[in-house]
Amino acid sequence: MPPRSPDTPDGALSGGHDGAPDAGRDGGKDGGSWRQQTLQAGLDLLDQGLTVFDSSLHLVAWNRAFLELLSFPPEMTRIGAPFENFIRYNAQRGEYGDEPVEDAVRQRVDLALQFLPHDIERERPDGRILRITGQPLPGHGFVTLYSDVTEQRRTEQALRQANLELESRVQARTASLRRSEQQMRLVTDSIPALVAYFSVDHGYEYINRGYQDWFGLDPQHLDRVSARAFLGHEVYEGIRPFVKRALSGESVTFDYELRTQAGEALSVRTTLVPDRGPDGCVVGCFELTFDVTEQKRSQALILRAQKMEAMGQLAGGLAHDFNNILTVILGNLTALGDARAGDAQVAEYTEPAITAARRGAELIRGLMTFARQQPLQAGAVDVDALVASVVRLVRPALPACLTLQAHTGDDAAWVWADPMQLENALVNLILNARDATPASGRIDIRVRTSVLDATQAAAMQLQPGAHVCIEVRDEGVGMDAATLARVFEPFFTTKRPGSGTGLGMAMVYGFVRQSGGVVDARSRPGEGTVVSLWLPAAEVPGGLAPMDDPGTVPDAARRGVALLVEDDADVRKVVRRSLLDLGYAVIEAAHGQEGLEILQRMDGITLLLSDVMMPGELDGRALARQARREGLARHVLLMSGYAPGMDTLTDLPVLAKPFTTAELAQALAALGSLEPGA
Repeated sequence: MPPRSPDTPDGALSGGHDGAPDAGRDGGKDGGSWRQQTLQAGLDLLDQGLTVFDSSLHLVAWNRAFLELLSFPPEMTRIGAPFENFIRYNAQRGEYGDEPVEDAVRQRVDLALQFLPHDIERERPDGRILRITGQPLPGHGFVTLYSDVTEQRRTEQALRQANLELESRVQARTASLRRSEQQMRLVTDSIPALVAYFSVDHGYEYINRGYQDWFGLDPQHLDRVSARAFLGHEVYEGIRPFVKRALSGESVTFDYELRTQAGEALSVRTTLVPDRGPDGCVVGCFELTFDVTEQKRSQALILRAQKMEAMGQLAGGLAHDFNNILTVILGNLTALGDARAGDAQVAEYTEPAITAARRGAELIRGLMTFARQQPLQAGAVDVDALVASVVRLVRPALPACLTLQAHTGDDAAWVWADPMQLENALVNLILNARDATPASGRIDIRVRTSVLDATQAAAMQLQPGAHVCIEVRDEGVGMDAATLARVFEPFFTTKRPGSGTGLGMAMVYGFVRQSGGVVDARSRPGEGTVVSLWLPAAEVPGGLAPMDDPGTVPDAARRGVALLVEDDADVRKVVRRSLLDLGYAVIEAAHGQEGLEILQRMDGITLLLSDVMMPGELDGRALARQARREGLARHVLLMSGYAPGMDTLTDLPVLAKPFTTAELAQALAALGSLEPGA
């Protein structure tokens, strides 16, 4: 550490205010005095104080600034004045604080005698700050300069203080901005949407956590984020025109579809808002993207319901009028047939007309169901048990390699509905799924309970509260948007001509709506179809045994299971209804070989009712005889309009077509499978 300055260093210049000139130097007395006065005048013009002490620490020279800066009385300054006097004067007036006077004098005199260069600053009691710089004069003493740096130091201190305050403010502002950024990120990460900002060169500068959830992107590594990469080329090309418009200064909103990293297909809506710099030019865009999949589905449900409501009113009106017309036709034809019972010519005309009229009645019944005008026999239904029953019922009608699986929840699932209509609806959905699914595919039926709040219920056009959802999901070919929009319309079908009336899904829709529920379908080409039936939940009734309890048989199966084999779909439909009216659960087959496979795979078939003439190698006669021989059905009955070799069927009962339900009941009673008058 450099030694402290003695305040007034030593010097070797001559001259002073009141000291005598050195008579031995430089010519005569007058010349020396003149030079001394000139030198002194020059020294007094300096702003800095100056002293020169000789090698014995006696004052040789000084100037006025020295006296003023250190507040020494003029009488102290004379040539030869000891350095010690100035130090003691300072110590006595407290220039060195509380340090004892003699200690302060001795210490500083000893330090000055070392003649070391120094540059120090000292604050005087009056607050002035002096800079004291001393340099030894080789062989002559010491010269010292005194500068008042008070203003300079105060300015510097003010600048330092200002810098400290500025730095503190910057740090506080930075911390505040960091907190604000963290809060903003917390807010944007909590929004159920994608929030981002990208620059005019298409580089992302901010993304929220939604991008990580949807696409697996890291918000901390924006350099790795590429819209083309996470959206895919097709989607990216579709939104490029909107991005271009936004970067040109136009706010845009547009809808499109994308897939998440999990493979989930979403309908989304994106809004782009241009960000302009100080010069008004676009420097980037703010992006906000919402998942509107459920919103669009809700809107589609509402539109579908409105359309179906209008179609239902139309269908109901038509059904009512056609029922009246058919009543007149059937009544008169039946009366004519009864009146001319022995007239074959009359029968030749009336019987086909009656059959056709009955087919029309079946169609009208379907329309009535769609229009929600078909009377329902509602009651408490155990959905889990009913689904299990339906699975057992339809499993034989499915290809052996097609998987049909029911999934039920832990909670009891009961609804208030018509069990037969619900069963028919599920059978219809499963058979539709079968037709759309490859033979090695899969059909799943899921039952779950759910409590819908007011918002969820309103979106689905349901009442808030507990509901049971029955889903039929397949892995079939799926449907495009145009087909999906019409799937519940009456007489709309994607099946080949002659394979269906197009009333199946319409009847499902009408039944569910009439039961206070809603039906929804979701599908994409190549991704299968999910049809969901939402029905209001009912409380579990007390004292009721489960539907699959052997002690309780549902009305639809109180007579057992009937296998109906008929290649004509229209005839099959009429006969099926008659069997249902007589209390059978019905399984259908379109030809003999299919019927035999069902018989061989399914135990407990009560009745085999088969047409005689059918395409394929196995006709009705062969099927009936094999069923009897192998005990595949408890009762066997054939039906036929006319078949070659009918007179050879003495071993098998035959019911002639056409026949009424009453005539079928009589034939079955003759077999012992149905009591007369049932």
